[in-house]
Amino acid sequence: MEQHPLFIAAKTVLLYYSLGDEVQTHDFIEKWYRQKDILLPVVKGDILELRRYTGPQNLQTGEAYHIEEPTGEAFTDYTQIDFAIIPGVSFDKNGNRLGRGKGYYDRLLPQLHSYNVGICFDFQVSDEIPTESFDKPMHEVWTEKGKISLYQ
Repeated sequence: MEQHPLFIAAKTVLLYYSLGDEVQTHDFIEKWYRQKDILLPVVKGDILELRRYTGPQNLQTGEAYHIEEPTGEAFTDYTQIDFAIIPGVSFDKNGNRLGRGKGYYDRLLPQLHSYNVGICFDFQVSDEIPTESFDKPMHEVWTEKGKISLYQ
């Protein structure tokens, strides 16, 4: 992923601080946060609020999923986000995403103008996921085996 031309060119990157059953992102975040503005989501009620990652010392355990979340001010200029790496329970070969069922990313993704890459483990890729009219497919999907071929 870090060799992706759009990631290399990106100044502001949306990531996520991984849970135990997700593709691990902690080392990747630590490696890049001094070169790029790394944004992480913070669960606030029914929405994801984005905040800059400024180091592990500025994380606190969130209430919703007990995910480590950054402290500090909310980042609201979504037009500045160049590249987004999005987790999912499953992705299909059309780039569609299945989340954990709360709709957090369903509400966030339509607000982004970034290049969006879904990441998951290879066993989480499906041929097809049911979609709703509001679902926004990923531009690419990656697993530990590399980029999957999308039907798009």
